[in-house]
Amino acid sequence: MPEDVGADEAAEVWDVVVVGAGPAGASAAYAAAVAGRRVLLLEKSELPRYKTCGGGIIGPSRDSLPPGFELPLQDRVHAVTFSLDGRFARTRRSRRMLFGLINRPEFDAQLVEHAQKAGAQLRTGATVSRVEQHGPSVPDRRTVAVVLADGETVLARAVVGADGSASRIGAHVGVKLGQVDLGLEAEIPVPPSVAEDWKGRVLIDWGPMPGSYGWVFPKGDTLTVGVISARGEGAATKRYMEDFVARLGLAGFEPTISSGHLTRCRSDDSPLSRGRVLVCGDAAGLLEPWTREGISYALRSGRLAGEWAVRVAEANDAVDARRQALNYAFAIKAGLGVEMAVGRRMLALFERRPGLLHATITGFRPAWNAFADITRGSATLGGMVRSNGMARRALEILDKRMDTSAGVGPAGRGVTARERAGSGAEADGQELPDTGEAAEATAAKGTEGTEGPDGTRSATAAKGADGADGAETTGAAGAAEAADQV
Repeated sequence: MPEDVGADEAAEVWDVVVVGAGPAGASAAYAAAVAGRRVLLLEKSELPRYKTCGGGIIGPSRDSLPPGFELPLQDRVHAVTFSLDGRFARTRRSRRMLFGLINRPEFDAQLVEHAQKAGAQLRTGATVSRVEQHGPSVPDRRTVAVVLADGETVLARAVVGADGSASRIGAHVGVKLGQVDLGLEAEIPVPPSVAEDWKGRVLIDWGPMPGSYGWVFPKGDTLTVGVISARGEGAATKRYMEDFVARLGLAGFEPTISSGHLTRCRSDDSPLSRGRVLVCGDAAGLLEPWTREGISYALRSGRLAGEWAVRVAEANDAVDARRQALNYAFAIKAGLGVEMAVGRRMLALFERRPGLLHATITGFRPAWNAFADITRGSATLGGMVRSNGMARRALEILDKRMDTSAGVGPAGRGVTARERAGSGAEADGQELPDTGEAAEATAAKGTEGTEGPDGTRSATAAKGADGADGAETTGAAGAAEAADQV
């Protein structure tokens, strides 16, 4: 495996510099390196590092991995328990695996290793403060200057921003947001008896706030438990997390990690490039709006960004570079953009009628089959809407009742005026302020909420609390009752 590059090599001009070594950045670095270009991958943390993420690997994620990549699966999911804020639980099962579960530190590190084997050079401990495309740090119009926090400058013919949802590269490009959500998550070690109850099965709970839901993902002797809802509902989100953990019978176990994270979805008119700089993954706001699934979007957009960054690097003038960047944007919008548009409409439906959605997916077999096909990767939500006349007409009726044109879900959901307008107005070379993402997530977690349980609940109550085995008897009648009560 190539050694990490040292600071003494930073003065050279790289073909492509990728900022951020998550799934999007590693995929971009791999794609550019496989094309034979000189690629530098910058990461501010030492690897491996923890990321707040459920770690579900659905079919589109699996299909986007480099050749020869062996998934470090912690579990294989064959069953899903659905509940409506803790009620009307029902479990649907599949003989074939629906999706796999991974731990992000191992998964991300393995992706980076594949990029390195393809020829990319990795440099950790490198925090990027800004990029410049004009000014004294830029020797010519074909070069971008990546300025690190210690003042060092790295030069490149093209830059890919994959530095997460609080992206400084995204701010340079001017990414505009249509939806911001707050996710809280805990990694909870459990004894073997509890782990066995969850093996091969996940829980999805449609939550009490519009658009919110919770999840339990089993990973050996640890359960990843989390909830997500619109930003601005920090106290309610914290209460939901506490109640969710308590009713599962898990409150007596001490989490090894408790974390918070903001997810951000781009608005339809948000740019994906500026000059010789492209953005992908969370940095571009590329995320499934309804489920907030981001790994598949990161892998797919990262690969495209790496491929088109090669073309941008080869461009001899600004016009050609712009043409290649527009081709990248077209590729994103023609694929992921179509899926996001359908996800936006699904989120609007979910926010308006969560009980109807719960009744449909638990009591209507074609809906469950569609869910299974999407998670396996044999179909996409966008493709199903295009090919299924009933689904298309239902969404068209919904669109007439609700304005979702200005953002993702209800217009401007969780988005500040500055985020909605785009943050790319900063002049090149100006220091970008911290977005305060970590502070807000921490504040939400620390907001006063309901008091924890007294510990008298049995740990093995997790199985009964979500109705994993007995819920099959609930059937369509119970699901319909849930819909009527919403």
